[in-house]
Amino acid sequence: MIRRFLYAAVALISVVTASAKSGISKGDVNLIVASDLGRNGHYDQKDVAATMGEVAEEIGPDAVLALGDTHHYGGVQSTEDPLWMTNYELIYDHPELMVNWYPVCGNHEYRGNTQAVVDYSNVSRRWKMPARYYSKVFEEDGTTVRVVFLDTTPLIDKYHKKSDTYPDARKQDAAKQLQWLDSTLSKANEDWIVVVGHHPVYAFTDKSESERTDMQKKVDSIMRRHNVDMYICGHIHNYQHIRRQDSKIDYVVNTSGSLTRPVEPIEGTVFCDDALGFSVLTADKNNLRLNMLDKRGEPIHVVSRTK
Repeated sequence: MIRRFLYAAVALISVVTASAKSGISKGDVNLIVASDLGRNGHYDQKDVAATMGEVAEEIGPDAVLALGDTHHYGGVQSTEDPLWMTNYELIYDHPELMVNWYPVCGNHEYRGNTQAVVDYSNVSRRWKMPARYYSKVFEEDGTTVRVVFLDTTPLIDKYHKKSDTYPDARKQDAAKQLQWLDSTLSKANEDWIVVVGHHPVYAFTDKSESERTDMQKKVDSIMRRHNVDMYICGHIHNYQHIRRQDSKIDYVVNTSGSLTRPVEPIEGTVFCDDALGFSVLTADKNNLRLNMLDKRGEPIHVVSRTK
């Protein structure tokens, strides 16, 4: 009995220590950023999910931004697909993660029924996806952060050419979405403007270069005309922070919450790492910080902007 008590005490101390490791300075607005999650709990998905819960206890997030590929490998077929349980509901079950999740579709969702991803908002209390692309303002204690959520797969030409694999991609009106993006950003007057999507604008990767060039031509050209502070994405399964000399935007790749890939610096790389984990975005009137955390919740890099 004594030995069992000691083991329990050690376990409790370990949890408390882990939950306090992030050292994040909370803002008025606090958002968890997660991407490339769904692997049915395998690899390190469960461990990262547990750490997300512990960090959520520490910071009390206003919401979670889920930047695509919640469902590897073939998306979902319906709102009743069992993958909703094995990739999401039963993995991210910590009480402090029962906040609103604001998702976008990734390329793996586009292998299945993307409308079911939107419609799951009618099933789950915390899954909040009003459309394939949309905008949300987070406001706390006078600080405002506008997050613009993009549906990037239809904006990339190569997915249109593979209609058997990505059946819903060519059905979307890319020009309409880009017009909406330009209009939304032209009217945005919040303290901080953050654009999120699944695919990167700039990144080290062995994936097709046309993905990035399409994003640069179509999305980055619009973002540069407006007061965008950060573009945050997933897709590449590692951490990357890039600043280009010809742009004022911080371009960020958020890592995978289950399985990562090697990474190397490219032109403009400020930081890169193949650590598993997730990020925490904090904001007040004068500071915007994206805190990159590893799977233990320890900080490894901060993307920081000040006014």
